[in-house]
Amino acid sequence: MENSCIDIEVNSLYTGNSFEIMSQIKESSIDLIIADGPYAVTSHSWDKVKNIQEYNLELIKEFSRLLKPGASAYLFGKHDAVDFIDYRPYLKLVNRIVWYQPSRLAQGRLNYTDNYDVLFYFAKGKQDKFNLDDIRVPQLVELEHRKRCENVPSVRDGKFGATKFNPKGKNPGNVWGDIKQLTYKSKELLNRKVLHTIQKPEKLMERLIKASSNEGDIILDPFAGTGTTLKVAAQLGRRFIGIEQNSELISLAHNRIHSVCETIFTNFHCNAYSNYKSNYLAN
Repeated sequence: MENSCIDIEVNSLYTGNSFEIMSQIKESSIDLIIADGPYAVTSHSWDKVKNIQEYNLELIKEFSRLLKPGASAYLFGKHDAVDFIDYRPYLKLVNRIVWYQPSRLAQGRLNYTDNYDVLFYFAKGKQDKFNLDDIRVPQLVELEHRKRCENVPSVRDGKFGATKFNPKGKNPGNVWGDIKQLTYKSKELLNRKVLHTIQKPEKLMERLIKASSNEGDIILDPFAGTGTTLKVAAQLGRRFIGIEQNSELISLAHNRIHSVCETIFTNFHCNAYSNYKSNYLAN
């Protein structure tokens, strides 16, 4: 699709409808997408989606257009977020990551408590980046026991010989209980209004960004919220494009991103907020 309204610049935060602004981004230009959008499970206005599966399919179609071949996308949602839709012509579902949150305040009375979110890990074709050494976590099995297991003939001489103890740590797997959700006492929490529904932990975004992108890559967050993904991307030497429709969240995100860009990256300009002012407040 041709750019017809605005020139999308990297290291920028735009306000407006995600689909409208994404349509202005050049195809096959994005290295990683992290999308924490509507779940269609709360009463918040931004979460009111008539059919979340159809909504996510439209997102996936647009992600496919924007991603470079081999690039990845993470889509947050509940367990059924991509049920009953055929996303296969657009992106490959590589894995489903369960983010376990045992400390949720809401507790079920008529059913089991919903204690997790799902991160749907997509790729455009075969993913070309998975930086495992950057996201390894501590081994849970003590070294001496692991070494004894490695000497079992079926491991030593069989097809599982590659599972030897790695001193750098192990693969975090696809169930993440080591990254805790934010609480009222979390130092990084901006305010209570964004707790649980909007603001995600920086460690969560850090793992995604480190695993599926390299320094200098362009990361798109079409639901930027409080700017967590953009802030972490800047800290890790990635470039970013953020989109958010809520003016209050835009202000929070701008302050976080601007401080990071000014203190860490002196070699490129963080023009978050300026493009949104000039291009949308004027209309």
